[in-house]
Amino acid sequence: MGSMGSRCAGLIAVVLGACGHNSGGFQDAAIDAGYDPDACVGLECFQFDCSMKGAPPTSISGTVYAPNGTLPLYGVDVYVPRSDPGPLPDGAQCARCDQGLLGGSYAQTRTDEAGHFVLENVPATKDVPLVIQTGKWRKQLVIANVAACEDLPLPMTDTRLPRDRSEGDMPLIAISTGAADALECLPLKLGIAPKEITTQAAGGRIQLVTNPVAGGQGAASFQANWPGGAGNMSNSQTLWSSVNNLKAYDIVILSCEGSQYPATKPTTSLDAMRQYADLGGRVFASHWHNIWIEGGGAGATAPPDWVSVATWNNSNTTFNSPPAGTDGPDFIDEVSNPKGMSFATWMLNVGGSTVRDQIPISNGKQTAIGVDALKAERWVYWVNAANQTFPQNFQFTTPQNVPSDQRCGKVVFSDMHVSSGSSSAPGVPYPGGCNMGPLTPQEKALAFMFFDIASCVGSIF
Repeated sequence: MGSMGSRCAGLIAVVLGACGHNSGGFQDAAIDAGYDPDACVGLECFQFDCSMKGAPPTSISGTVYAPNGTLPLYGVDVYVPRSDPGPLPDGAQCARCDQGLLGGSYAQTRTDEAGHFVLENVPATKDVPLVIQTGKWRKQLVIANVAACEDLPLPMTDTRLPRDRSEGDMPLIAISTGAADALECLPLKLGIAPKEITTQAAGGRIQLVTNPVAGGQGAASFQANWPGGAGNMSNSQTLWSSVNNLKAYDIVILSCEGSQYPATKPTTSLDAMRQYADLGGRVFASHWHNIWIEGGGAGATAPPDWVSVATWNNSNTTFNSPPAGTDGPDFIDEVSNPKGMSFATWMLNVGGSTVRDQIPISNGKQTAIGVDALKAERWVYWVNAANQTFPQNFQFTTPQNVPSDQRCGKVVFSDMHVSSGSSSAPGVPYPGGCNMGPLTPQEKALAFMFFDIASCVGSIF
């Protein structure tokens, strides 16, 4: 009898004749029938089994998009909460999928590989709350009226993730700029409002920092009149010098600097990054930021449980697939990655791939040789002319030294320079180096991971 149970069966029989009308028809029918409202609790009293009349279920449908309103997103939770989900505090926390949805749910679903959802068994009444959420990206709506035994399609303006805090919740993200991979350009291209991209002092949800190392430093300041505020970015080395500084953030993104620069990432900092991830932090490391996983020699020793995740040759091989070059593309791993099939389908749907599993690559790099399949998930790999296979993107959960069902954090490594076409340099204030053209295939692949890394650890499906 739907999720409301048999207690409301009498009401269902009385009100099914109101299918196709607004919720007032159900309420009036219940009153006329002398229905006792104490027989069920809250919105469950308005969940009706439309199949008894041969009618479709009461549902809400739509497509969840990135803040730009054009890129559909996979794996986003959509639900009607039983109680107020409450606030989302900033910082590293253990967020596992098996903990359930905040506030519980009367009805729940997730978006498919086209970003589409159909949420069934929705309460048919007025002022129905709806939550759209992945990690700390969250939009909360109140649907004015849901008609019984009908589908209510929602417009894109209701279903895209927030561009700024006036539209909903956003994770607090630190991005360290680098001369070789302008990852700080991606949030802007994904539609996040410029006023939310700031220095640490200005307090936006996307805070840019920079490592002032000769030859490897990326953008170090903001353009004049930037909506997020002008000024110089603070020092990345201060950010990663202690777990207390890191744990204020939900996600830390590290743009490639063109080299490891181990003097700026001593063992104490490498250990602080591990502690941050173990607490539930999220780390995205591009190319030479493999130092956090591999270590960088004397004075920059990585945590032992991270070192064993992958093997490296640090060859710094560069490759390009057509039309930029003659090398092969990257390939999506559908075998060892639990989300591989969905990732491959999503990339086809958004035009990141024209051939399933293949991602055209510009300025690809190769430093990793392999990953331990018992410790990490390989997402993307490259095959060279000698038919050797090298991981391009992989992910592992943390702490590595506890069973997988007790882990809270995520670390993603990318040997694939993501923001090809954009640049980052200390002499060019942000966002002067950003190519604001359409998302490249590499940027679409990162966009998938950008929102996936924010999601809970583990799976409920």
